Order: sequence, then C-alpha cells, then structure tokens
Amino acid sequence: MNKHTCPVLVLFLSLLFTGFVMADDQERLLNLRGEWKFSIGDDKHWAEPEYDDSDWESIYVPTSWENEGFYGYDGYAWYRKKFDGAITKGYENIFIMLGYIDDADEVYVNGKLIGFSGGFPPHYATAHKAKRQYYIPLEILDPEGENLIAVRIYDEGGEGGIIHGKVGIYTMVSDFQPAINLQGVWKFKTGQDERWKNKYWNDEQWEDIITPSLWRNIGMWELDGYACYRKTFFLDEKWKNEELYVVLGRIDDFDKTYLNGEFIGETWDGRSFGISRSFLKLRVYPLPKNKLLFNGYNTIAVKVYDMGDKGGIYEGPVGIITKKQLQQEGLY
Repeated sequence: MNKHTCPVLVLFLSLLFTGFVMADDQERLLNLRGEWKFSIGDDKHWAEPEYDDSDWESIYVPTSWENEGFYGYDGYAWYRKKFDGAITKGYENIFIMLGYIDDADEVYVNGKLIGFSGGFPPHYATAHKAKRQYYIPLEILDPEGENLIAVRIYDEGGEGGIIHGKVGIYTMVSDFQPAINLQGVWKFKTGQDERWKNKYWNDEQWEDIITPSLWRNIGMWELDGYACYRKTFFLDEKWKNEELYVVLGRIDDFDKTYLNGEFIGETWDGRSFGISRSFLKLRVYPLPKNKLLFNGYNTIAVKVYDMGDKGGIYEGPVGIITKKQLQQEGLY
C-alpha cells in the first residue's frame, strides 16, 4: 500500500467492483437484439443522427453478417439503431453492451465516439475476443427524444459483424456511483515527457484510448514502457464542500498521477516483472481542494509504466468519488 492511498477506500472499492457486491448488478433498460439498419462501405457521416438511412438494408443482431446474406464479405460496414431516450431517465450510470465483434469497432451515440476496440487499417488489429461494454456520458443523451447508436466495423476475414453475446443498454443497480464518471475516451500518447502532466498542455493531436481497457484491445500488442493518459473534466461548484478522491481502477504496472500539473499519488512496489503485484492495486488518490478548479475544467494526467504483457489502465472503476458517499455506506 502506498502512502497516498486510503486503505478503507481501497477495501471498500475492491469489494464493490470485484464480485462481492457487484455480483450481477447490471439492469437492462433496453434489449437491442433484433433488426438494425446496415450498410457495407465506410463513411464517417453515417455516425450522424441526421443522416437518412431509410434505404439501408435490415440485419439481425447479434449474428455474423455472413449469416444475414453477406457471405464472404470482408471490409467495412456500419450498423445503426435508434432508441427512445425516455428509458434512461432517472439513471446515472448508463452503458451499452454489444457482445463480441469481429474484428475492430468504433461506437457512436448521437454522433459522439463513446468507445472502440481493435485497430482499423492501416494499423489493423483484431479485438474479436474483447467483450464490448462502453459507458454512455449522460450529457450526450436526449432523455426527451430519439437517440442514435452507430457502429463502424472492419472485418479482415472469416466472420464479420456483431457476432454474439448480450446486446442492450444497461445500468448498474448498485447504490454506489462515482460522483463524476470518468471512464470512456481519454487522450493517450506513448513515451514520457514531464511537460505532459501540465494542465494546459495541448493534447488535441494525441490518440484516443478507451479507459479502462488493455493496450492490446486497441491494437498495441507490442507496447511496453511508458505512456501518458490525460482526461479533462468539468467540476461543478456543488462539490466545493466535499472531500474528493480520484479512482483509477487497476493499472499494469506502475503509475504517477497528477491533478492540474501537481503530483497527487503513485503506485510502485519496486519489484521486477513477474514478481511485482502493483498491477493488482486499486488506485485511489485524494484530490487536494486547493488544486481543484470549481465551476471549471480540471485535468488528470497519468504516467504509466508497463514492464511487459498487457499494459494500461485496464480495469475500473474510473471516476471521482466523495468521502460522503462512503460514509453513507457506513464503511468510512
């Protein structure tokens, strides 16, 4: 345990998110099994809600597109599905499950990228063994109207499409939810540069990465060494009187974490590859109130070092939590 981590927080969150409390706490809000709109080809405009897909074919989900009449097709294709946002009312933690996809995918809700796995050409990488589960930020949903899911897929060979597994929109039924959910799309760059921790560093040209996820799930099979994650989030003034902590799930292997350029915590046991157990530690670091900008934007930067094998911020939860939340559970 490192000096920056609260032991009780780690115990509680470890229980909550590793099976003892979590068990099967997913509640399905909408079953997405059935007919979707489908087109072969590739056009980024197909992610936009305003696009007219009335002349597209229908395809059943989940099954391979070969089973739906597109036998032998390899390459790009898109799926689209609309749903009534009323199903999301009253829920804070909403995510989409799309089972298993062959090979690589990008998923958009109302034109906004919410998740991806694998790599598209020219940096192709399959992720056919990765279960697709992506968080949907509440701010992009319309709870009063129609919403659009668009899925871009690239298949290199064999079966293609949304193959099998659970497909639907879900919520977590656990009483505990992060005050601010930070999972989803972060900025990412390999290497290390001390300037990357700075709040105002321009990361617009960095790659996107889904957090949490393994590096291999986005095609980085051979990546070992250093990389940096960055996430900028808005912090409402209503949290001003709360003691806040950032939860970064589990990281393979070591990390140094910064808030607005200031060091706030690290996990490093000093052991070598195969002996170190830092990758099992849940990262929970306090957020100093005098370093936070309320009613404004703050940046979390995480420098990760992977000694080998998987790599990355690979398992959640990822978000901002309050001390009061833990007190309400009677565990702090």
